[in-house]
Amino acid sequence: MHTVLRVFAYLRRYPLLAGAQLLCAIFATLLIIVYPKITEHIIDDIIPLKDYERLIQMSLLALAAFFCREVLESLRIQLNNTFEQKVIYDLRSDLYDRIQKLPLHWFDNRPTGDIMTSVSEDVTNMERVLIDGVEQGVVALLQIFVVGFMMFYTNAALGAVALIPIPLLIAGALVYTLTARNRYRLTRKATGELNSLLHDNIAGIRQIKAYAVEKQEHSHFNQSSDKLRRATLRVMRAWSYYKPGMQFFNHLGYVFVIGFGAHLIFIADTADADAMTTGKLAGFLLLLSFFYEPVGRLHQLNQLVLSGRAAAERVFKILDTEEEPHVDHGETLSEVRGHIRFQDVSFSYGSAGEPESEPVHTLSSISLEALPGATIALVGPTGAGKSTVINLLTRFYEYDRGTISIDGIDIRTLRKSSLRDKIGYVTQESFLFNDTVRENLLIARPDAAEEDLWHALEIANAAPFVRKLPAQLETNVGERGIKLSVGEKQRVSIARALLKNPPILLLDEATASVDTETERLIQQALERLMEHRTNIVIAHRLSTVRNADRIYVMDHGEIIESGTHRELLGLNGIYATLSRTAFLDAGGERASLPGAPVAS
Repeated sequence: MHTVLRVFAYLRRYPLLAGAQLLCAIFATLLIIVYPKITEHIIDDIIPLKDYERLIQMSLLALAAFFCREVLESLRIQLNNTFEQKVIYDLRSDLYDRIQKLPLHWFDNRPTGDIMTSVSEDVTNMERVLIDGVEQGVVALLQIFVVGFMMFYTNAALGAVALIPIPLLIAGALVYTLTARNRYRLTRKATGELNSLLHDNIAGIRQIKAYAVEKQEHSHFNQSSDKLRRATLRVMRAWSYYKPGMQFFNHLGYVFVIGFGAHLIFIADTADADAMTTGKLAGFLLLLSFFYEPVGRLHQLNQLVLSGRAAAERVFKILDTEEEPHVDHGETLSEVRGHIRFQDVSFSYGSAGEPESEPVHTLSSISLEALPGATIALVGPTGAGKSTVINLLTRFYEYDRGTISIDGIDIRTLRKSSLRDKIGYVTQESFLFNDTVRENLLIARPDAAEEDLWHALEIANAAPFVRKLPAQLETNVGERGIKLSVGEKQRVSIARALLKNPPILLLDEATASVDTETERLIQQALERLMEHRTNIVIAHRLSTVRNADRIYVMDHGEIIESGTHRELLGLNGIYATLSRTAFLDAGGERASLPGAPVAS
């Protein structure tokens, strides 16, 4: 019930729409009672006298009542649609806003497809609560109250008989409702799992085809789909018992009313003006149909509300998740020289992720320093902790112990938005949004002029191929930039970083998976990008590392060596061994450290 009330809380934002809709519902419901009363009058008074003139008048009055009721219904539906869409817009907006503010470790533990299900399908199922649970529910209750009053006003004894099935209907609804929660939860969970699998398989369709595992993945999909089928059938099976049972109790009421109504006519005193007549019984039966019709509608609503509640629980679980702290709270980082220091920093992913997860110790007492305008390089095998250093500097994750500072300011005292605004990040796998080249660039600086965009592309060696695109800057690059080559995506990413013009630059092996010529173009662009900035470079290649002001060699979350390229070779330690066996210390040739991606 708490979850449903939270959904209703969104309705309070639009009191005028809610009030106007309610007024339409009230007047439309009041018009329902006109037809039964006219029917009673025609049968008891007009038919015996064969009064055609009054028959036509009453028929026209009934027609007018029906017409006015449907006009009010049309207006109510329009108001409701506007009302409902405003509320749904608010829900989706709040949900997306919260998702954007959640810490990265939250996404590490949740499939993308499941999150997408919450934003699209779960919010849509909540919509059913708003459309049917609120609008039709209020209208149905109002109709039951008004028609019930008229039934008792017509004949209290017959009205009491009509209520005999009500306890049975309430009991049936309670049993169904109290046992339905897990059924609908399983359905929503199975839907999320199926969408997650579908999202992964579509994203990885090239790998599926490359390894010829279509049959295996089809089998996995069928297993997930069968889980959803069984969960849905469980819900439908319960509904197949519930709905006919409720209909039977309704019919039971009709039988009781007809039988008792006929009895009242048999014993009626013709001199008594309040005695039961054939017309009154006919009018009462019409009222009874208007009384049981919304009762049956409430049974349908019960199922929809239960489904909506299960979806709402998933949505509110996200809305209740604690957002990433200090994004817009703390000091503002203004003038940045770029002096970066890590002092005895330790970090484990268990502390940043789910509370129940086992800690995975990634960094242990890391200390390193980058002077303003200097370039430091992080080298080491995959899993050494290089990317974690960058994730901690950007505060994508919060470190457990030690201190990280920029220009002597502890980054934990800074607004995250201010900190990240001063950092440019070029990753190994460049991500481009499914939009135009222009929009992908403007992410870095929304107010950039046309000449600024082309200038950044020129420096990044990207302008020549962008000019050859069908619509140049207006060319859509496809999902994740699929319409561009790896090297082209990387150069657009570099241009984006140039446009941002940050004082601190982070490079995560930006030339790892490209051919020699493309690497040369990217390397030239990177050299221009790195000028007059503090740079932290994650690299596997000697050409990237050898000119760094300081190199830190990492392994198993620790720094095991540090110094310049020449100093480290002189130590004849791990770095020197890696240089001889993996880097090829000569001639600008390319090779990789153990665990690094292989160049193509």
